[in-house]
Amino acid sequence: MGYPPLLPPHFPIDEFRSRLAALRSIMAERRVEILIVDQHEHMIFFSGYASTAAMYQALLIPLEGELVQVVRALDAATFSHKSWLTDSIMFADNENPIKVVADTVKARGFGASVIGVERDSHFLTVNRALELESLLSTAKIVDFSRVMWEMRLVKSPLELAYLEKAAEICDRAAAAAFHAARAGVSEREVFIAMTSEAWRSGADNAQLAAISSGPSTSFHASLGERVLQEGDNVFVEPVPHFRGYTARMMRSKVIGVPTDEQLRSAETIIRIQDDQFRTMKPGANAKEVDRIVREGMLKGGLRDSYTNITGYTLGLKSPPRTSDFTRVFLADSDWELQENQVFHMYTSARGLPFSETVVVRPEGGKRLTKMERKLFY
Repeated sequence: MGYPPLLPPHFPIDEFRSRLAALRSIMAERRVEILIVDQHEHMIFFSGYASTAAMYQALLIPLEGELVQVVRALDAATFSHKSWLTDSIMFADNENPIKVVADTVKARGFGASVIGVERDSHFLTVNRALELESLLSTAKIVDFSRVMWEMRLVKSPLELAYLEKAAEICDRAAAAAFHAARAGVSEREVFIAMTSEAWRSGADNAQLAAISSGPSTSFHASLGERVLQEGDNVFVEPVPHFRGYTARMMRSKVIGVPTDEQLRSAETIIRIQDDQFRTMKPGANAKEVDRIVREGMLKGGLRDSYTNITGYTLGLKSPPRTSDFTRVFLADSDWELQENQVFHMYTSARGLPFSETVVVRPEGGKRLTKMERKLFY
């Protein structure tokens, strides 16, 4: 399939500074004097660097002045390579990183200040939060949950370029999977073909894909040793990350000749979902966008019930969460779409899932994933 084309440029320092200015405006409104950032996505978003989860690390963002990253000394080279920041505090493995963060806050003059923390962070565990508060007992600790998740919903032009690259990787990976999928081939061989192409095309993460096959398929299936047989339906979902930004896509292939019912079902699902994409314009209400698929699938007799979401946020994503549910599409989702928000829009019925990476545009949702929308065989 050849080597991928030229990659988009890395984020310039001016983009990081623009993000920081927007964050500091919110901090000023909330009278937060310094922010302790430890959620990986937000560390990456504002500094370019994300630590491993082996030991606690944090980014300190004051309302004014230089940002400082508290970094495990073992990660110093990675921090220097990835981040635009120059101010850092390194700690050894025999030091307590929570105490290092608290001591740094005090040393920078914020020991009795209003300090914002991400209480919705995966890395600020209950024990860590309690220890941090005890070490900063003269400060006022306030919750800064959801703020930075919300800030990242609308994508910049360069963020969209990263997502377009991730979507291109999806297309190439799914095509490679279906090229390999035939009777007598194991799921593992199909998975290897898919993930190898993703790596070759520029993916930079280990969580690359999902696969399921047989009489029934599942979004969250585990990779097995099953050998494909005539009549099987093979479901693939490439989940590549490009520089931390993830796109996703679901497709199915029948091994052999599909039934008339499978072909009709796939055509109906695609038509309903295409109708949904057309409504994804700035200002559209999420529950109305959701209704197109939810009611369409039920009225069309494709499903007896529909309780799961029909889409969710895409963008910068780091473990441990596999999906970003800052915005989701449900029957009672009461929020408005904005231009340049990006979502994974998905649905399924009768073992046939279809999904796309979609960006909100004035003319309606635009697919970033370009693979032909059909049941493959």
